[in-house]
Amino acid sequence: MDSLHIPVLLKETIEALNIDPHGLYVDGTLGRGGHSRAILEKLTDGRLIAIDRDQTAIDDCRRRLCEFNDKITYVHGNFRDIKSILNDAGDAQVDGMLFDLGVSSPQLDEAERGFSYMHDAPLDMRMDKTATVTAKDVVNTWPEDELRRIFFEYGEERYATRIAAGIVRRRKEAPIETTFELVDAIKSSMPAQALREKQHPAKRTFQAIRIAVNDELDSISDMLSDAADCLKSGGRIAVISFHSLEDRIVKNLFNSKEKGCTCPPDFPVCVCGFKQTMKVITRKPIVAGKKELEINPRARSAKLRVAEKI
Repeated sequence: MDSLHIPVLLKETIEALNIDPHGLYVDGTLGRGGHSRAILEKLTDGRLIAIDRDQTAIDDCRRRLCEFNDKITYVHGNFRDIKSILNDAGDAQVDGMLFDLGVSSPQLDEAERGFSYMHDAPLDMRMDKTATVTAKDVVNTWPEDELRRIFFEYGEERYATRIAAGIVRRRKEAPIETTFELVDAIKSSMPAQALREKQHPAKRTFQAIRIAVNDELDSISDMLSDAADCLKSGGRIAVISFHSLEDRIVKNLFNSKEKGCTCPPDFPVCVCGFKQTMKVITRKPIVAGKKELEINPRARSAKLRVAEKI
């Protein structure tokens, strides 16, 4: 395994998937292949379908995981299309799925991708480099009201109004083209006390823009619902999220699949017809322990939730 790449919550995730050596599994967010490798090492005559929106990640993992070529099928695609991907592969039902919703290490480490507020680079933030909308488009062309909305909803940024207004003022002078130019616009819009907080002042805004560029939140709930439908009985789905909005979506979806019935509590009998289809394995999310955090600070915000098809 690449010594520079440390998969988040690796041991906990593999244990939670309860892997059958003969089973069929999906890694919906391949990245650098750390989780995929751990799954493949558990398989004998089983198989893994590895999906990623970033063709670069797939090309890299073809070399990185070449010893498992007889057990892995690569798909350049979006996990939101999980049903059609599995149908195209001839596998409608699988034994387990993993989705890591964070930005992969290469995307953060390669400054030119424009995901990080710590490195100066052109504003991009596309997970799929063939997509048409970039962070530069969002920052420079979206209306102020829409910027305020995504900063507040996707970034949970309490200074959303001020930051949106500041960006619009700045872009009237000249287009905002780089990450550092955006960071400066954000910091210039915030009160002095906010700049003294431990968290980087641009973190929430960058998160919001990344989500908007890649249309992340709108796809998570539908994807998880479709993924649950594609599980065999007893199969498990594991999801690693990195911010509260994602975690809330995962939690609510799992809980709704476990509860089934959507009738009001005062109804004497169920009339909705919805039945329980999942069992929640993790009542509280699994988080990284002290040892992992010492060697991998990026795991600090990671939360793992797991549910099982019944």
